[in-house]
Amino acid sequence: MFDHISIGVSNLERSAAFYEAVLGALGYVVLSGNARSQVYGPAGFKGEAPFAIISHEGVTISPGLHFAFACGSRADVGAFYEAAMSHGGTDDGPPGIRENYNPGYYAAFVLDPDGYRLEAVFHEEVTQPFQSPI
Repeated sequence: MFDHISIGVSNLERSAAFYEAVLGALGYVVLSGNARSQVYGPAGFKGEAPFAIISHEGVTISPGLHFAFACGSRADVGAFYEAAMSHGGTDDGPPGIRENYNPGYYAAFVLDPDGYRLEAVFHEEVTQPFQSPI
């Protein structure tokens, strides 16, 4: 659905260190950067980078804004979470199954240094049909 996403950050150097760590845990690399921005994606990616951070003084975070990064395993979710915790992130939900979404929804939630809510999620195969709690 999306071609690319960019977000404003209040301190590019601090946020670049954070995103290099957490996106690196998921296999993404810095594709390019300059004094105003840094962009990330799969190694060798050509075209508009899928994710970018852009220096922006006085950035205002919407409390409902949320980015979820797809993972290939529970280990990836854990690596994302640990990288976030050791690079200025704030815990917003440690790695684990989120039964309220479905029995195969394994995720971790963090806040980045500017307060953006990030998620790493791995969708496990579920052997029983999901029954919504609603």
